[in-house]
Amino acid sequence: MASKKALILGASGLVGGQLLRLLLDAPEYERVTALVRRTLGIEHAKLNEVIVNFDALDNYSDQFHVEDVFSCLGTTIKKAKTREAMNRIDYTYPLEAARLAKRTGVRRFLAVSSMSANPDSSIWYSRMKGNLERDLRRLELPSLRLFRPSLLLGQRGEFRFGEHAAAWLMPKLAFLLVGNLRKYRAIEGAVVAKAMFRDAQLSESGVRIYMSDEIARLGD
Repeated sequence: MASKKALILGASGLVGGQLLRLLLDAPEYERVTALVRRTLGIEHAKLNEVIVNFDALDNYSDQFHVEDVFSCLGTTIKKAKTREAMNRIDYTYPLEAARLAKRTGVRRFLAVSSMSANPDSSIWYSRMKGNLERDLRRLELPSLRLFRPSLLLGQRGEFRFGEHAAAWLMPKLAFLLVGNLRKYRAIEGAVVAKAMFRDAQLSESGVRIYMSDEIARLGD
């Protein structure tokens, strides 16, 4: 019987779009709120679509009275144009959402991160993702789940040549990525979405980080 409410950020993306469909179809949820910049064009009895200004996310704190918050926000430097803009989407917005989740008593916060996340990395992107994970942990949420996928496969809204080429090559090299190297295998966005959904149905508290191979096992 449906009893839970969920909120999702990044519902127009590769993982977020798959996750939204899972949440809407799941009997465990009676209401799913999607915070978006523009309408998704989806009609569903469970869907509560809220068009927001992410730079003023605090104005929408009333939408955070849910059990589970899923953050699938993320962009590329090509699309964002500047590091500052990318940092707002990949770091500031998820962290502000987590702060609101903490304030409103959300039970679970689940976020897509990066396999390379490391606050001490010399690579700017990896350092940004590592800083996000570090600052999310500092909030001491009741249950925090961080998902670190490898190269994401799936149909995106825009063409990315580098990812397209890697997506063609990686499956052909998968047989080489065994044992400790399995976490480097490319992974379908739908599998990440399913893993996030399945973890949200568990009652575990505290912090857990899922590497890409663990995501694959949970979402298979």
